[in-house]
Amino acid sequence: MHQTVPIRFRILGSLECWDADERIHVGGPVSERVLVTLLLEPQRVLPVHRLIEAVWDQDAPATAAHQVRKAVAELRQRIPEGRTLIATDGPGYRASVTLEQLDLLQFTDALQRAREHTAAGRTAEATALLREALALWRGPVLSGSGGAVVDAASASLEERRMAAVEQLFDLRLEAGEGSELIAEIRAAIRDNPLREALRGQLMLALYRSGRQAEALEEYGTIRAVLDEELGIQPGTSLRELHQAILRNDPSLTGTTPKTPPAPAVSGGRSTLPYDLRDFTGREEELHKLLGFIEDADGTGPLIVAIDGMGGSGKTSLAVRAAHQLTERYPDAQLHLDLRGYTPDEEPLTPAAAAEALLRMLGVPGERIPDDPQGRIALWRATMTRHRMLLLLDNVVDESQVRPLLASPTSTVVLVTSRALLVDLDAAHSISLGTMAPPDSVALVESIIGDRRAQAEPEAVAELADLSGHLPLALRIAAARLRKRPRWSVRYLVDRLRDDTHRLAELSAGERSVEVTLRLSYEGLDASYRKSFRLLGQYPGAELDVYTAAALLDLGTRDAEDVLEYLLDMHLVQQHEPGRYAFHDLVRSFAHMLSRTRHSGGTGEFSEEAAGAVRRLMEYSLTASDVACDLLFPGRVRTPRPTPSSEPELAPLSTPEAARDWFEREQDSLLAAIALAFRRDLDREVALLAANVVFHLDLRGRLDEFLALCHTAVAAARRLGEADLLRLSLSNLAVACWKRGRFEDGIAAAVEAHELAVGIGDRRGQAKDTGVLGLLLATTGRFDEALPRLEQSIALKRELGAERAEAESLSNISTVHMERGDFPEAVRTATRSIGLARKIGALEKELVGLGDLAQVQLAMGDVETAARTLAVARERAPGVVAPAERAVLLILSAEAEDRLGRGEQVLPWVEEALAIKGLEDAPVREAAVWNAAGRFFRRGGDHERALALHRQAHASAVRLGHQVEEAYALDGLARSLASLGDTAEAAERASAAREAFHAMGIPGRVRLGE
Repeated sequence: MHQTVPIRFRILGSLECWDADERIHVGGPVSERVLVTLLLEPQRVLPVHRLIEAVWDQDAPATAAHQVRKAVAELRQRIPEGRTLIATDGPGYRASVTLEQLDLLQFTDALQRAREHTAAGRTAEATALLREALALWRGPVLSGSGGAVVDAASASLEERRMAAVEQLFDLRLEAGEGSELIAEIRAAIRDNPLREALRGQLMLALYRSGRQAEALEEYGTIRAVLDEELGIQPGTSLRELHQAILRNDPSLTGTTPKTPPAPAVSGGRSTLPYDLRDFTGREEELHKLLGFIEDADGTGPLIVAIDGMGGSGKTSLAVRAAHQLTERYPDAQLHLDLRGYTPDEEPLTPAAAAEALLRMLGVPGERIPDDPQGRIALWRATMTRHRMLLLLDNVVDESQVRPLLASPTSTVVLVTSRALLVDLDAAHSISLGTMAPPDSVALVESIIGDRRAQAEPEAVAELADLSGHLPLALRIAAARLRKRPRWSVRYLVDRLRDDTHRLAELSAGERSVEVTLRLSYEGLDASYRKSFRLLGQYPGAELDVYTAAALLDLGTRDAEDVLEYLLDMHLVQQHEPGRYAFHDLVRSFAHMLSRTRHSGGTGEFSEEAAGAVRRLMEYSLTASDVACDLLFPGRVRTPRPTPSSEPELAPLSTPEAARDWFEREQDSLLAAIALAFRRDLDREVALLAANVVFHLDLRGRLDEFLALCHTAVAAARRLGEADLLRLSLSNLAVACWKRGRFEDGIAAAVEAHELAVGIGDRRGQAKDTGVLGLLLATTGRFDEALPRLEQSIALKRELGAERAEAESLSNISTVHMERGDFPEAVRTATRSIGLARKIGALEKELVGLGDLAQVQLAMGDVETAARTLAVARERAPGVVAPAERAVLLILSAEAEDRLGRGEQVLPWVEEALAIKGLEDAPVREAAVWNAAGRFFRRGGDHERALALHRQAHASAVRLGHQVEEAYALDGLARSLASLGDTAEAAERASAAREAFHAMGIPGRVRLGE
């Protein structure tokens, strides 16, 4: 069957693109540099700014981004299957090429396999692979004309090539070659005169060819060159070779048979990686790890398993501990990467691991059995006879480690894995999370330098936050700053703020947070990968199994199993039982997967992701409906379409459970609404917002209440459904009243009422008329407010809307009080309390009790007011909003003060003024300040009273709150008069009288006179 030959690229030299036997012209210099830059990092997403830097260095024109995109478009047109080969992926582009398509990948693969064959003692195969790799080399990338970025990458590749050249010469010398190598080594030296390894190889080849004098002369030459060029002497290896040649050391001939080492360890062998000089933090984990070893007993292997998400610093911690333990385990300290999560490589089998460990100990190849079980048996026998430290790094699961363990033994085994190794018997476990913020900052400082970090301490702290306190991300970000000394820390912080590009920014050289996370993700089964993507759509900080079940479209037990598995794989976190969370960078990665899946990297989210968000909104609507019914009795549910499925809900059977649920989920519900608004799920936004505002109001989170109402109105307008727009506008009008934006509130209430009339919504008409009346009353327009409130009450009573009627009765009682109609004020407040009590709406009952007490104080029935307030205070904790609690306290203080019972009065006043959340409710805040001012004036503290009345006056004027402005003016006049400023006092008193007269109210009802 005919096979299509794939497009091939050659970049190890001049750029070549081949379609079978036809060479393709890819375009001009911009296109060449863009293509080569992508091919230098195949399968890695490169953002546009990175390509701009590669093409123009630091001198990019204003149109650079456009030119890069144009170059990509032209490359896709010129190269067959160009759109597949150059993929748009999230914030940039990716070269999607395979091993057979790119000489760089072939070069890298051949070098890797050569290393493996060398380690296994298969030198002939390794030699052939090195020849194959070096044959691919045609010269510098883009023939040395690629610009600074490409040239830097080319220099790195040149270093890898020279290392391969030296390795090939070593293997050939070990195989007994001599004179036939001299010309080749001299040619290599001509281009690299300072490489001591090449000089040593030439000296050895000359010596083996019987040319001892020339070998010694070559040493003199390199010594002179190094002294002249660098001012240094040859290294230890070259000096030792020189001495060996002088004494005709027989080992240099390559013909003396080597004595195969015995399986016993000669002592002191170490293959540990270097310990990081800037290792920072993890003191607790390190102390715990070393403590396990100090306290160990028994005869089996002492195993400490370190697990954590990719990039959390598992290997760094294990290496640091290993270096501190070397004296206790003198026979050997061995490190082996088991490749559990290594790009493009399969995990090592236990047999391959056993062979590698035996070779590290010096066991010759002929002593190592060919069969897997024999190799494992020999390793285990060796392990039992020695006191060693073994660091098994990058383990995929328990089955990779368990066959390598033997008993009895004096070996300590440190294991690192991204998975929680729960089935590794007798192992101590240390799970690494993210770094503590101070340690994160310290790590960044250690890399970029104290002076630079101390110049921008806030930016460094924010950089640590945006890096998720993940060691890998912190090191990459700090390394980028060190590489770019002209960048400020703030500049990089601003780049990291964009969540869609953050992972692309956290990439440097071969280190990449995205690649690290992708390896963990791709290690999952297909079903878990899908679950990970779906859970990644959740916008909140933490989720429970019920929310997860909705996202996954599973039952709660199955959802919990998924979460627990992902927890074991460190792809989710758990800070408290039953609550799961994504690390910020893991969530960014999940979002990236959803954007690129089926969307060609356009930034659009897949239908899979959209379905998860729709299910999340359906669950949130259903759960919040139940919670609102329990917390806010008498509330009328907003009609909505029947959900596609009946989600399984968290237990919600009591008001306390509902309150706890809202407290836990409130921020996540707001985040879900914001997400749904971005995804154009407008009906769901408007409906869920109508539920969430109840609890925001209860908790006094009025700024969020107002912002949410604006979002709901925008969604309803976009949707074009009059009933949802009316509902959202009505809630907006209430939020505007609470936040002191009266004119905006009046406009929203008028529009809502017009919509209600237009669609025949009598319940809506009743609510909007009442809200409009409340707003008009607050602005001092009592003659307009009263008939609207009366109309609202009548319509609500007719409709049987008892909760809504109680609200309006409470509002109208205040109007009657201000007008001096105390009997009507008492009657309406009492009826409001009765209705609230009847339906079990405790928060409405308590507001009504506060209104009634205020009327009683105005009437002079202070004793009765004190009793009313005592009942309210007793039942208020956890029920009323913070601003309403402040009102109850200040009224209680007034009652007790007027009765001469002053023990508790001042603490109540100070508590009312200090209540957190009062500042978000300016209508109540102004009233509390005025009442507190009257209290201090009665007590003779006229300076404090004056200050409070000034605050109240400034706030009321800013808001247009006519009633509190008038009372503030009266308070200012009285305080100023007491302080002897009669002129300003008279001016303020006159202004107060005019204000009360304009509103048609007596202006004495709150003064206790």
